[in-house]
Amino acid sequence: MSDDRQQERQTRGFWRDNSLTLTFGTAFLLVLVGQAIAGHAEFNDQLTVDGLQRISLGEYVTTSDFAVDVTENWQSEFLQFFLFIFGTVWLVQRGSPESKELHKTGTESDREQRLGDHAQADSPRWAGTKDWRQRLYARSLGLVMGCLFVASWFAQSITGMAAYDEQRLRQLQDPVGWGAYLAQPDFWSRTLQNWQSELLAVAAMVILSVYLRQRGSPESKPVGAPHTSTGVEG
Repeated sequence: MSDDRQQERQTRGFWRDNSLTLTFGTAFLLVLVGQAIAGHAEFNDQLTVDGLQRISLGEYVTTSDFAVDVTENWQSEFLQFFLFIFGTVWLVQRGSPESKELHKTGTESDREQRLGDHAQADSPRWAGTKDWRQRLYARSLGLVMGCLFVASWFAQSITGMAAYDEQRLRQLQDPVGWGAYLAQPDFWSRTLQNWQSELLAVAAMVILSVYLRQRGSPESKPVGAPHTSTGVEG
């Protein structure tokens, strides 16, 4: 096989093997651009109403208004996954592929998790250790999601404060500090409206997957699986 054909096959293999991440990553960037364009138009309309000079798209994406709209959505998404990852260690839903089997609640044994002496040749290196590295790696997904949630929540609070203060200054009111902003309805309205939507989506996915199917999806049970089958993916 020529080098060109081998390179072509490797390239096709890379796109196929990573198509889920690449597709959603590309979709994320496209939607983010769309949000920036729509938000820019809305922001300039508000500036016109307030008798202020309109700004360019490049200037808009560096404003606190754009940043707070982005980060408030990010933090709710990371909260959703953080809670779901840790919650499904102990909580189950009979008949849902989003739940593990009913008798496997908890952190499971080292044998089941392939830890320590039960690690295999292709297991991650830290899974075979018996110290803090194993304990850290065994919880690394949830911890990273938790850290991303805290970081994006903090970013939302800072950018939200800046956007809130900017609006107050336009109305000839004094700005508020970060601590005072955290007690404002504006902050909690932005925060809770995103949290409730994410929690509703998770609850709907868990219970609907008990009775409904999507052929070929790992988020669904096999089409012919009984409704009571739990932790089974199609």
